[in-house]
Amino acid sequence: MPRRRKLDTGVPWVELSTTAADWKKADPELLATMLGQIQLIRSFEETVLELAGAGLVHGPAHSSIGQEGGAVGSILTLRSTDAVNGSHRGHHQFLAKAITHVSGGRLDLGSLVDADMQAMLQRTLAEILGLAQGFSGGRGGSMHLQWLEAGALGTNAIVGGGAPLAGGNAWAQKFAGTDDVSINYFGDGSSQIGSVLESMNLAATWKTPVMFFIENNLYAVSTHASEASADTRFSVRGQGFSIPSWRVDGMDPLAVHLATQEALERMRSGEGPAIIEAEVYRFFHQNGPFPGSAFGYRTKDEEKEWRARDPLTRVAAQMQELGYATEAEVAAVRDQAKQAMTDAVGQLIEDDPEREGKRRIKPELWPDPAVVDTGIRSDASELEPLEAKEPSEIGGEWRDVKYVDAVAQTMDRRMEVDDRIVVLGEDVHRLGGGTNGATKGLAKKYGPERVVGTPISENAFFGFATGAALDGRIRPIVEFMYPDFMWVAADQVFNQAGKARHMFGDNNDLPLVLRTKVAMGVGYGSQHLMDPAGIFATQAGWRIVAASNAADYVGLMNAALALEDPVLVIEHVDLYGKADRLPEGDLDYIIPPGSAAVRRAGSDVTVLSYLTMVDHSLEAIEQTGVDAELIDLRWLDRASLDWDTIGESIKKTNAVLIVEQGASGPSYGGWLADEIQRRYFDWLDQPVERVTGGEASPSISKVLERAAIARTEEVVAGLERVRAAMGGEN
Repeated sequence: MPRRRKLDTGVPWVELSTTAADWKKADPELLATMLGQIQLIRSFEETVLELAGAGLVHGPAHSSIGQEGGAVGSILTLRSTDAVNGSHRGHHQFLAKAITHVSGGRLDLGSLVDADMQAMLQRTLAEILGLAQGFSGGRGGSMHLQWLEAGALGTNAIVGGGAPLAGGNAWAQKFAGTDDVSINYFGDGSSQIGSVLESMNLAATWKTPVMFFIENNLYAVSTHASEASADTRFSVRGQGFSIPSWRVDGMDPLAVHLATQEALERMRSGEGPAIIEAEVYRFFHQNGPFPGSAFGYRTKDEEKEWRARDPLTRVAAQMQELGYATEAEVAAVRDQAKQAMTDAVGQLIEDDPEREGKRRIKPELWPDPAVVDTGIRSDASELEPLEAKEPSEIGGEWRDVKYVDAVAQTMDRRMEVDDRIVVLGEDVHRLGGGTNGATKGLAKKYGPERVVGTPISENAFFGFATGAALDGRIRPIVEFMYPDFMWVAADQVFNQAGKARHMFGDNNDLPLVLRTKVAMGVGYGSQHLMDPAGIFATQAGWRIVAASNAADYVGLMNAALALEDPVLVIEHVDLYGKADRLPEGDLDYIIPPGSAAVRRAGSDVTVLSYLTMVDHSLEAIEQTGVDAELIDLRWLDRASLDWDTIGESIKKTNAVLIVEQGASGPSYGGWLADEIQRRYFDWLDQPVERVTGGEASPSISKVLERAAIARTEEVVAGLERVRAAMGGEN
């Protein structure tokens, strides 16, 4: 018979509940603040539902009524420098953090709402209504509430999407040497999401001071937790990641508070993350002013039982029993909160003169439609103090270097002068510089705090980098070993990093560089070899650079690392081993956005390309004898393209050939051709011609891989097509 031994994780997992003695021992001012916060949030939410019922809330109204105890119990003692983020149902979390910030953590029940509190409540309501005076100018609305000054990082409409961001904020707090913490709030549904579980693992591994706060309200929209997980005690997840966990009754705000204090002690002392699971109940449906029983997935008896445990009623009753407040004083608190919301509504809503008995939002409060596209990215003014140079203009001595060594040396120089820069990715700290040598020498020189090897967990480590970049105390350089892996992290790459600046009303800088390499031709097959330029070019918020030589790489990477935007830096394995040259001693110049390079002047056709296809295009031009003007785009995103150089060339040649290596479907040239034809149709004598790979992703078979991608021969064919359309040979 095999021998068996029962295994134990050795990680605490406790259920905490309060006794009468705990309530008696609690600071009366703490309980008063708890009551005031819950009442303010309750009155706010009732107002939102009332306005939603009147058709005045555009979009969802995810009420938190019934769940306030979890947010208030965990937040009311936090500092403004501590941070929180939450989910689509996050009004209560945002308000608890904002109220704590405005009040300094103490509320006077006799004078609950001062001018600053009133202004905050009105501004929050304005944001939910989509108005210009909201915290994000109305862009965030109900699901994207952010006030950085208060430590409210922004609620998140993607289930589980906020966990990596909170982890990254906590990583930046730790990197900066503080004992501040971050809390990520999410529900029972998110407890099964990969981004949450990956974030738990990474936070535990890196000992980041982040709390994963699970608001277990038992339902997704209508699916019960028991249908989603075999174990509905979702704090059990901590056992798998060595994270201590607390399970509490979320309808008891004091129990939540006590558990939070224990968790905060661990986190502030540098011991790493914590989990709290609070069992709560939303009194209304997923969205809107009706109970779940109206939709048939909950019973009225169940709802009645939970309403009897209302956290607002519980705190009020305990305070009266302890002699800290009278029934009249509790009523006065409620009246003050309701009056504050009545006043806020009065500033935003008026009678509709065109519909008797109806109300409308005051027309002058809407955002100006002219700002719809502002704030997608920075204006690049941060580059103005830096020296912009074309490498061809740099005199003096030059030295021989491999392209891949230029990659490492550029990062080395930037890390030398900016101690906020941290390099992270899979194996970047090992193998003498990662799998290709692009981080050569960095780990030895800067150590494990600034050259960080990650688990194979792109969604988590890229999300951590995004959260850290939003904080600003870390400027991450993330490496995706292959660009296809972006799909594993697509939410964090596109929904989070790409949209954050605009979505939150241009309140955020997001200085982040994502490095990756095109590896076509090396036999790694369909899931490793894509060119990501075309996908990223469709995503507002991302800038893109692609250097065809080492000297350009220096200037482009320096600009990327100085911008306050997410920048994709695309490299190519065919360039890594290429013998190249760099100016001796000068690695500080930049090549700013809007700086394409004319590699060959010509009059027959404008050839637009980037990366290795620049060299292939030069070879093809020599072979065909077509008098082509070759432009190395260098900056590829819509906002950063050098339209002046492109336009000047098109007006001269009246023909365009776009050259790229990868598959035709996700190609970069597709949208670029459309844009060129819209801008320069009157100067074109023929349709924009394109060179791409085939329809399929490259295969592992050497022969099939070559057939799937473009190189010199395909560019030759493209040039011949252009020449034929012009009427034959020159």
